[in-house]
Amino acid sequence: MKRIVITGASGFVGKVLSEHFLEQGHHVTGMGTSGTHPFSDTHDHFQWVSADTTQPGVWQKQVEQAHVVINLAGRNIFRYWTKKYKQAIYDSRVMTTQNVVDALAKGRDQVLLNASAVGIYGDCKETVLTETSPPGQGFLADVCRIWEKQALQAEQKGARVSILRFGVVLGNGGALSKMLPAFKMFVGGPLGSGNHWFPWIHITDLTRAVAWLIENEDQYGVFNFTGPLPVRQKEFAKMLGAALNRPGFMPAPAFMIKLLMGELGASLLQSQKAIPDNLQSGGFSFEFPDVVSALNDIVKN
Repeated sequence: MKRIVITGASGFVGKVLSEHFLEQGHHVTGMGTSGTHPFSDTHDHFQWVSADTTQPGVWQKQVEQAHVVINLAGRNIFRYWTKKYKQAIYDSRVMTTQNVVDALAKGRDQVLLNASAVGIYGDCKETVLTETSPPGQGFLADVCRIWEKQALQAEQKGARVSILRFGVVLGNGGALSKMLPAFKMFVGGPLGSGNHWFPWIHITDLTRAVAWLIENEDQYGVFNFTGPLPVRQKEFAKMLGAALNRPGFMPAPAFMIKLLMGELGASLLQSQKAIPDNLQSGGFSFEFPDVVSALNDIVKN
């Protein structure tokens, strides 16, 4: 049984990962700013620590004692980006990661899996993006670059570090839950022209890939957590509509997205044709390699 610490465990991905590792018989300590967590009452091997991880504190003792730390902490980016909220996005990721790395035990055989995002590449149009592609420009790219740099400092303590560059995670929650109401009301469709590439991954494959990285000691470094067959955003909208038996052709004009959402809106129109080169070359196999099978599975369940 491993002792696994998951920061951001009250979020969509954090809950799914917590449940998976509890079912595998591990002890999971979840952390976040919420006062409580529903798993505290339903799982004997789950412990919840309510803490502001942007600040040093007693919560760091749990990190020191863990075999594996999965750092998912970060404010939701799907809000209007005021100057104050952009600082919160930055602090929740970068300062938490700095505190996690500070808490790791020097010289112990610990594993740090640190979230990041394909947003690090910026707007890359038609370029195929692998883990060796350089960082791009913009707020999210800058946050991700500094975020990853902080996480990689853990290597100096002897930890095995992997950076998980998430695409849009598809499952019963997260970004998809924000898209579904419009489609169910027959007004779903692409963002802007929809010609930009849309990086995605099924939550099941994300969970399997996290477990795979933990178990395979020769696997570490940077990994694009995206499906192997990228699609354009308009194709994704069409496929989502088909899975729901709804139309998916009502576009949200680009100027309206930027007007209503500001800098966030502009980031939603960026093109990132990211592929999971390091996962696949390492031998990981996807259960949902294409977006049609992924969406049909989610809608069915």
